[in-house]
Amino acid sequence: MPYEVLAVRYATRQARASEVYANHAAYGEPDHPIRMDYFFWLLRRAGRTIVVDTGFTPEVGQARGRTTLCAPPDALARLGVGPDDVDTVVITHAHYDHTGHVALFPRADIVISARELAFWTGTYAGRAQFAHSAEAADLDTLRRLDAAGRVTRVGGRCEIAPGLELVDVGGHTPGQLVALADGEGGPVVLASDAVHYYDELDLDRPFGVYADLAGMYRGFDTVRELAAESGGAVVAGHDPAVLTRFTPWDAADPGFAVRAG
Repeated sequence: MPYEVLAVRYATRQARASEVYANHAAYGEPDHPIRMDYFFWLLRRAGRTIVVDTGFTPEVGQARGRTTLCAPPDALARLGVGPDDVDTVVITHAHYDHTGHVALFPRADIVISARELAFWTGTYAGRAQFAHSAEAADLDTLRRLDAAGRVTRVGGRCEIAPGLELVDVGGHTPGQLVALADGEGGPVVLASDAVHYYDELDLDRPFGVYADLAGMYRGFDTVRELAAESGGAVVAGHDPAVLTRFTPWDAADPGFAVRAG
């Protein structure tokens, strides 16, 4: 049985291309404004409700200059999902905009890359160029949930539920995950931040924050291969075009969520 796959926009900000793409000046193009949207993803079918990433809290968003449109707990409620309904939470990586509500779900198994968790609880996570992308309180929550036996570590390519595979691609972070889901409309590649914007794939243009630049390029290749192998649609992690490439969940509010599968 396939999943209903929803990409839910919970926040936004205005940026510039030079802030978004690595070494943007190398492309010989003028700088220009660019919008960055923030999403989490919901997969559900009979007997299963899976949340992929948990966004940031409004307080963290405000401190970082982001505009919260609908906080993830409120967005889930609008979609008819309560915290107790969620049985699995996938954390694609441990940046602040993906980990803000991870403690919200009292019975969920938390799934994260083994090397991602090891990095963010290890020696180098506190260095400034890494630490600015994470929230210490969120990392503490992950440690606490891990100590309570609620965290499942994954690696390589693995199936975590029927019709849902995770692939550890790294690059953006040491253990960045991509999800491949069997959606109602066909396969779906949830790229998360392995691909922030479609231009990263179309123009081979890395994002400005990465743990391993060569690894980010390899991640692009892996996402392309997954899409070709499955025939699936790629859902970028932050691109406003997600809202126009897929069908709105609510036609009266097309900026809230889309049916990606």
